[in-house]
Amino acid sequence: MGNSSSSPKFDDPIVLEATGRHSATVIFLHGLGDTGLGWSQAFTRIRQPHVKYIFPTANSIPVTLNGGIKMPCWFDIKGLDPSSPQDESGIKSASQLLQSLVAHEEKIGINRNRIIVGGFSQGGAIALYSSFVSSSQPFAGIVALSTWLPLHYQFPSALKGNQQTPILQCHGLADVVVLPSFGVLTGQLIKSFNPCHELKTYQEMGHSSCNEELQDVKQFVERLLPAI
Repeated sequence: MGNSSSSPKFDDPIVLEATGRHSATVIFLHGLGDTGLGWSQAFTRIRQPHVKYIFPTANSIPVTLNGGIKMPCWFDIKGLDPSSPQDESGIKSASQLLQSLVAHEEKIGINRNRIIVGGFSQGGAIALYSSFVSSSQPFAGIVALSTWLPLHYQFPSALKGNQQTPILQCHGLADVVVLPSFGVLTGQLIKSFNPCHELKTYQEMGHSSCNEELQDVKQFVERLLPAI
């Protein structure tokens, strides 16, 4: 994805349409090797009638971390340590995809202040990065699950927006993939330029989700995207 000179093409996302009058949207990106289907099923349990939920699926590309095996991936992952090399072009390409989904919602009348973006693992990484480097109107909120801020060394100098946007960051203390310490470092960096950041941790949760976390996400969405 990041090595192509042209913009990548993606399959149509899975969409949970609003069951009532559509007045808000959540766009959520999956993690490495997953698709939009799994998270669409999870959000079915916490959806709100006035909210549309969009779950895009990444293209399959070779992943360095997994020996070059192809799998759905927003950008190549070369390592899971803060000092690991990063796929800057892939990160920026995926960020553009997220912004294109946002732009489509704007065209149909949903303002950015009625949109929450988020994701799990590398999907959450794209949600964070894309939000902070955008100078457009701020989002209603950002959900970052079991994730990190990519290209962290570029911040805060690369910061262009969403400095006051509420951010819910969640991390399992039993995560052996993206270590809790990485989550804490990410939270500290974000907090240095966005005071509206909150980090919630879950004692027995690994690199996955749990009912408690989903309920926290539900409350976050309900608070920031009330029915109008």
